[in-house]
Amino acid sequence: MARPPHAARGDIGRRVAARRLQLGLSREDVALRAGAAPGYIEYVEEQSATPGISFLLRLADALETTVHELTGGTVDLPGGLGRAAREARMVELGDTECWTLLGDHGVGRVALTHDDGPVVLPVNYQVLDGEVMFGTGDRSPLARAADTEIAFETDHIDDAFSKGWSVLLVGTVRVVEDEDEARRLREMAYSTPWAGEGRERVMVLAPRRVTGRRIIVADAPGEPG
Repeated sequence: MARPPHAARGDIGRRVAARRLQLGLSREDVALRAGAAPGYIEYVEEQSATPGISFLLRLADALETTVHELTGGTVDLPGGLGRAAREARMVELGDTECWTLLGDHGVGRVALTHDDGPVVLPVNYQVLDGEVMFGTGDRSPLARAADTEIAFETDHIDDAFSKGWSVLLVGTVRVVEDEDEARRLREMAYSTPWAGEGRERVMVLAPRRVTGRRIIVADAPGEPG
């Protein structure tokens, strides 16, 4: 079968499985919707399958998404390309839900004031005892912002249903000066910074304000009611 454009080996299966789980569907459910055998859905998810375009169209429809999404055509584009949903509403989140959404690690952004003005930088983060830890370089803008107030934001966008959430933390960021403590915190981190080596300076944000918002779309999968 001809391979769809922009598809990397194994990526289609990974996206199919992720989307299926996001919708709360079994392989049997997807197979019934797509007019296929459950065993073939399993094969697509677990092997380096290259389905033809007619099956991909049926599969995308079964998963309430697009072939473009399933084949990774939007992987290098920013989130939020979809149109606004009808009957969407925005709700404020409490502290507990904000921390739940942050989880124990991920990728977010820090906003701070640099020599040339405001800057926003992507960072890997780790949540530790109500604070957020970052690893950075000694001469980075984040390291130079020690003992100043910064903002940290992370979010999730669901383009298929035009919904999502964001969490914002504001507070003072400090350098962990004690090397033993810094080493302990680095060892607790889920992973090293994606940007590579040379980010041994450990910074910790102690938030004084935690806020969050969620866009809720009526009848979208995963929404209450």
